[in-house]
Amino acid sequence: MTKLRMGVIGVGGIAQTRHIPTFIKLSDSVSIEAISDINPVTAQTVAETFNIPNVFSDYRDMFGHVDAVTICTPNKFHAEITIAALNAGLHVFCEKPMAMTPEECERMIEAAEESGKLLAIAYHYRFMKDSRAAKRVIMEDEIGEPMVARARAIRRRKVPGWGVFTNKELQGGGSLIDYGCHFLDLSLWLLGNPAPVEVTGTTYNKLSRMPDQVNQWGDFDKEKFEVDDHVTAYIKFDNGTSMLFETSWSANVKSDEESMSISGKTGGIDLFPFQMNQMKHGMLLNSEADWVPGEDDPGLPQARNFINSCLGLEELVVKPQEAMQVSQIIDAIYKSSETGQSIRLK
Repeated sequence: MTKLRMGVIGVGGIAQTRHIPTFIKLSDSVSIEAISDINPVTAQTVAETFNIPNVFSDYRDMFGHVDAVTICTPNKFHAEITIAALNAGLHVFCEKPMAMTPEECERMIEAAEESGKLLAIAYHYRFMKDSRAAKRVIMEDEIGEPMVARARAIRRRKVPGWGVFTNKELQGGGSLIDYGCHFLDLSLWLLGNPAPVEVTGTTYNKLSRMPDQVNQWGDFDKEKFEVDDHVTAYIKFDNGTSMLFETSWSANVKSDEESMSISGKTGGIDLFPFQMNQMKHGMLLNSEADWVPGEDDPGLPQARNFINSCLGLEELVVKPQEAMQVSQIIDAIYKSSETGQSIRLK
């Protein structure tokens, strides 16, 4: 196989703005052969816009025409479609989060192992230039043993007013499962994927239920807003590392913030932007990078890694067992908030 035949299931915003254009840029190694969507008008429009030859109302009907599928549906359907595709002998690239529950993640992994096909989850923050620079610094032991991680993914009054982002039945949650999941995944990856053992979390949705909403990302029905718009958590891992975590769609803050830091025994890193902090030569030194290699669009190396892994040329960067850890933490944060107690995972 010299070129991967790709099908896309669910052709809403993320498929149209990220995945389909990215696959087209990588047309030397992948071709989009089919798409499927529950909205036939949307599917036909997307097919015509991007010159995709086959449109199916039932995603199963595309299985004989492709080698792999990219799943961009609401979270509720990730597990069902992934398992069906793997059982049909296809590789699967699934949008984040992996699934609604850790139990669904386990079934997806079992299907992948039984089929011998690849399962990747679209945590694209791992493919950002700063993230890769931080990973290299940590792997080369520049900061020593990591001890404390801090992750903040904060937006000021930017609840997604389109799609089904505020629908709890279809998505399973709000800012945590949609946005904060990226920073949980990135943190775990940089820390070397230690196993989470205890999670304490609190979720809020008061701001998005107030009258006279000011929202920068479109209108939404505050009366039907049932998901979280702000979340905090404290996470302990089996190797003694801990994490302070916060995410929000709708915080009353000065401005949006995406930041990560890790403090190790001999140094630390910050991103975004990338910076290394050390104590050397009797001094406190902060090192900024004049230039960081890599592509500005993380979607390109992410897609290339999946394609090349399917073709036997690379190893997956985001492995399903790692993505399941993110879902375990998300589930524990929600349970901790509901019960008012810490959740033990081991």
